[in-house]
Amino acid sequence: MASITLENLAHSYRPNPQGDSDFALKEVNLKWDDGHAYALLGPSGCGKTTLLNIMSGLLEPTRGRVLFGDQDVTAASTAERNIAQVFQFPVVYDTMTVRDNLAFPLRNRGMEQAYIAERVDRIAQMIGLEGILGKKAQGMTADLKQKISLGRGMVRDDVNAILFDEPLTVIDPHLKWELRTQLKSLHREFGHTMVYVTHDQTEALTFADKVVVMHEGKVLQIGTPQELFEKPAHSFVGYFIGSPGMNFLPVTIQGCTASVHGESVELGQDYGQPDGELALGIRPEFVRLTKDKGLPIRINRIQDAGRHKFVNTRVFDTEFNIVVDANQEINADMTNIVLDPDKISVFHNDWRVEGRSAN
Repeated sequence: MASITLENLAHSYRPNPQGDSDFALKEVNLKWDDGHAYALLGPSGCGKTTLLNIMSGLLEPTRGRVLFGDQDVTAASTAERNIAQVFQFPVVYDTMTVRDNLAFPLRNRGMEQAYIAERVDRIAQMIGLEGILGKKAQGMTADLKQKISLGRGMVRDDVNAILFDEPLTVIDPHLKWELRTQLKSLHREFGHTMVYVTHDQTEALTFADKVVVMHEGKVLQIGTPQELFEKPAHSFVGYFIGSPGMNFLPVTIQGCTASVHGESVELGQDYGQPDGELALGIRPEFVRLTKDKGLPIRINRIQDAGRHKFVNTRVFDTEFNIVVDANQEINADMTNIVLDPDKISVFHNDWRVEGRSAN
């Protein structure tokens, strides 16, 4: 196993890229520490799979280097990099039994039969395939075939990293939680470096130690799920993480006070007098409905989601979401909101800025 370093990495599918817009992957500098579980998270077309394929050796970058440990593997093949990759759609051998499918990567490398049998049995038990090891893969459901594919990716214990490209896309929704849990267990058990590509924030946040958020070919932030939720580095991260995502209001700021269409909002920090495009960001969970103080709102609709109610409103001309406890009564005279000052983020030209202590 090894750490993976991406150094000044960029890629364009055009033969002669000229400007930034020609690059599907803008300049990336990242280090993936040995033995950690990471997720690459972002919407379709943001560059996740391009980045993963460069790491795996399926694609050579236009610029920059890929290092495994201290070794430059930028031009090395996938086999030379000693990695396993699990793709979005299952790749299995229908004419083989489940056992033979799982054993194939080990037999291909000339491992001893006793080791192969022990390793296959162990992986099969961990992902729930032990009861069908003797059956042929032909005719099995997409769920089971993807389990086989996942198991085959995990069966080797000598790989530098295991890369997953949206591996749960074809899995039935009620099985996704089970498989994510099993992948976490496999990671804890074997300690491989894992990189998991997904557009699903639930998959990313429940699988990874750290999440890399991408947008339009750029890496915007790498952090723990808590860091991404509480302190998004970019407004897109705030919007993309959370359901509903972070609310944003255009503001002007003077010290510890923001002004929204002439209405004052208390801030938890002192931001001085910044220029440029400013926005206040706050999670829907940290907003309180009131009757007579705070920002004026107009309620559009209320959705009961069981444990919570989602309240969709407008603050002046901006859509604004609020999450309240399911037991809270929402009356017609609740026409204002109060924001928790300590949970407010301030963004300057879309990037988060830190203020000074207000004391």
